[in-house]
Amino acid sequence: MQKNKLTVREIADRIGAVLTGDGDAAASEVTHDSRQVGEGSIFIAIKGDTNDGHRFIDDVMRRGAVGIISEQRPPEGFSGAWLRVSDARAAHAAAADVVFGSPSADIALVGITGTNGKTTTTYLCFGLAESAGAVPAMLTTVEYRIGDTSEPAVRTTPESSDTNRFLRRAVNAGCTVAVMEASSQALHLRRCDGLRFRVAVFTNLTRDHLDYHGTMDEYFDAKKMLFDGRIGTAPASSVINIDDEWGARLADELRSDGRRVVTISVSGEADLSASDVNVSLIDGTSFTMNANGSKIHISSPLVGIPHVYNMLTAAGVALELGYDLGTIRDGLATCIGAPGRFERVPHDRGFAVVVDYAHTDDALLNTLRTARELTSGRIITVMGCGGDRDRGKRRPMGLVTGAESDVTIITSDNPRNEDPMRIIAEVEEGVKEANGTYFAISDRREAIRKAVSIAAEGDVVIIAGKGHENYQIIGGDRFHFDDREVAAEALALLSD
Repeated sequence: MQKNKLTVREIADRIGAVLTGDGDAAASEVTHDSRQVGEGSIFIAIKGDTNDGHRFIDDVMRRGAVGIISEQRPPEGFSGAWLRVSDARAAHAAAADVVFGSPSADIALVGITGTNGKTTTTYLCFGLAESAGAVPAMLTTVEYRIGDTSEPAVRTTPESSDTNRFLRRAVNAGCTVAVMEASSQALHLRRCDGLRFRVAVFTNLTRDHLDYHGTMDEYFDAKKMLFDGRIGTAPASSVINIDDEWGARLADELRSDGRRVVTISVSGEADLSASDVNVSLIDGTSFTMNANGSKIHISSPLVGIPHVYNMLTAAGVALELGYDLGTIRDGLATCIGAPGRFERVPHDRGFAVVVDYAHTDDALLNTLRTARELTSGRIITVMGCGGDRDRGKRRPMGLVTGAESDVTIITSDNPRNEDPMRIIAEVEEGVKEANGTYFAISDRREAIRKAVSIAAEGDVVIIAGKGHENYQIIGGDRFHFDDREVAAEALALLSD
């Protein structure tokens, strides 16, 4: 792996740190994870809400660390190289960029942010790059992939050293394009600082993560960091959904600053728009894409209006990267998107079973309205809300499913350290307010079995909230649980 061969002192100078101790050792690695430390590593000691990296200083020095980056003064008796900084997270990103040789400058990097649609759009951009003959890489909620090599994702947006290490591997493997999700928390926590994005994407903004950000304005401001240069170099161009009110605001603000903006819309005028949209649970989605005066027919296996937005957005990115419309058309015809996003569970009965990651009220509304367009029967929805997360979205999600579903089965998502029945009760308030018909079944497996058992010809069963996730977190324990597998098992139990 190509890295800069710099001394600790040179790195301290590059990141603006105050160095005490011997800085002559060569640094070959930088990490926040004490388990990754080896000979030649610089360790970032960050004090978080639950963990304090300073507790591991003795351990990492024994492992061969050549320096510590910290906001604090060195502990009494410490004899190694200590790099004191004003902001450890920002220094983490700067040091990672230096040590790994600025890999984001050597690849066309696309960053995608927004509440909903990030993962599917990332997969679509990856697929279009492949269709154009490029070797792409991607970092998503589901997986980290370099060409055909994949590993499970640890988090939506990795820490800055992990991202830079990944991008250096991608560049060395011959990748020319990399696409990554940029979450609001990651942007706020400086994980994306110093990355040189060629294109930045804004999908939409709806209520989520307010337990972290506090208000929608603060949530929006965190997203905006990807576009306005606060994390480093501003992207060369931005692709923005202006049907979303926050997207329209962002586009106006960026244009007023003289930045290049490519707009997308399904319902109005934009640089890329859709007309003649047709959606089928069997045949997928087709529409005419209008791109700066040119028109092209798009046919995709993806189902639903939300995916029209995702496809327009990916097409906007592809055009910014120099791909032609024919390549975009052919690529979208074969891209199947991200797992667990309106994913149909195959079976031969007369109703549909769909697993979807929708875990906000807006995403759930889009999913259920898509289902309504596709069925003449009932919508039976299995849903819940995660524990130890934004409680404010529970009643709104109950309102949505109560109003849009014929039957709702409220169940557990990842309750974590909360009482599952308390979470269900808060969702139940919204369902009752919408006068919805519902059952409350805490056991998610039993809830899915109930939904499948009452489905009849023409119905659609929507299992919402977890999508691609193959686990459930109860208390401090993580158990294997995949909605797709459990739905298939429930279908198999049905008598002919």
